[in-house]
Amino acid sequence: MLAALIPLFDGQMAVRGYSVFAQKQNYLKSPSYSGVARLDGAGNIPGFDIIDSMGMETLSGDLEIFVEANNVSLFADIPHQCHEDHGKIVLLIDKSVEPTDMYIDRLKQLKEMGYKLAIRKLIGADFENYREIIKFMDYILINHHKLDISKARNYFEKVYPNLKICAVEVDTREDFDKLAEDGHYDLYEGEFFRMPVTEGVKEIAPLTTTYIELLNVVNKPDFDLTDAADVIGHDTALVISLLGMVNRMTVNAGVSSVRHAAAMLGQKELKKWINTAITKEMCQDKPSELTRISLLRARFAENLGGVFGLRGDDTAELFLMGLFSVLDKILDMPMEEAITKVKVSKDIQDALLRGEGRLAHVYDFLLAYEDASWQEVSRQMIVLGIEMEPVYDAFKDSLSWYRKLIPA
Repeated sequence: MLAALIPLFDGQMAVRGYSVFAQKQNYLKSPSYSGVARLDGAGNIPGFDIIDSMGMETLSGDLEIFVEANNVSLFADIPHQCHEDHGKIVLLIDKSVEPTDMYIDRLKQLKEMGYKLAIRKLIGADFENYREIIKFMDYILINHHKLDISKARNYFEKVYPNLKICAVEVDTREDFDKLAEDGHYDLYEGEFFRMPVTEGVKEIAPLTTTYIELLNVVNKPDFDLTDAADVIGHDTALVISLLGMVNRMTVNAGVSSVRHAAAMLGQKELKKWINTAITKEMCQDKPSELTRISLLRARFAENLGGVFGLRGDDTAELFLMGLFSVLDKILDMPMEEAITKVKVSKDIQDALLRGEGRLAHVYDFLLAYEDASWQEVSRQMIVLGIEMEPVYDAFKDSLSWYRKLIPA
């Protein structure tokens, strides 16, 4: 099983839901699955497997999850496959679900069960033919490159006044700004938001300067715990977070000072906590999805270390590589400059700046997985001799870890 979550967001860049894209087989490793054999078990909806195994709260908090259903699986026993709140599940179909009585009756049944529905891959010429299908939809996903939404919006508002329109393939900041300004879409999805783009160089705010100083202390090869504790003491939010965590570790006695707390954690755990906590703090005035991307990448990269045969200090570097992979967006400056603000290893710099070095193959794999580029993920797994299940387990663990770190 492979699975990834893709965010859908509004004009203020607030995430409103996630699409879960899943694949059960490596079709490059088992070519027969790309033919008719691929329909074996087609009544099963892979996205429900991850929802049922992890729960909606872990995956999306209280947000809706869009789940792919094809023209066969649409007729499966969907309530039996997924026991979560029907109202939070949006079944995502495409034009393979045709406007015939069979499909129309099934869509009506699903709506009566409380499920929401969405359709994608329709073009302008399809709208009238699919009228009896669209009337059941809560969302329609439209490739904004292929349709003049300024004209289509009037049609949708008149014929389907409650239908929400989502622009897909929003791959640049310029596209998003123009679409959001026009205001014809309700939601957006695309590469731009999976990695929000910011440009230009800005001065680092005073509080961020403290965080950078602390990162530089703990990312030295053998840093002094006292030095780290003294810098932590300059920021109330970090002190509260540190003492709260360490106090949960103690049974008989509380923590007497920040230095005491740092000593209790030790170098390795303090370093990991600081890098994670500071990233969360520096993301406070950014889109919440940026925090999520940073932390999920960090944990997923760390987990992939074992899958890729790396151990010990290498996995610690992978954690930092994932965490700092969005440092340019956090600091609002090019990565070439942002990465100089923190003292990270040359291996991390090589991976993030040039796509080179011994960590780069993990980073490349992580990015392909994040985008649900299953063909590329499958290719890399074959070349590197990686099995599917350990990768899936690494991804699931990263989601669970993130939700424990930042509850919904």
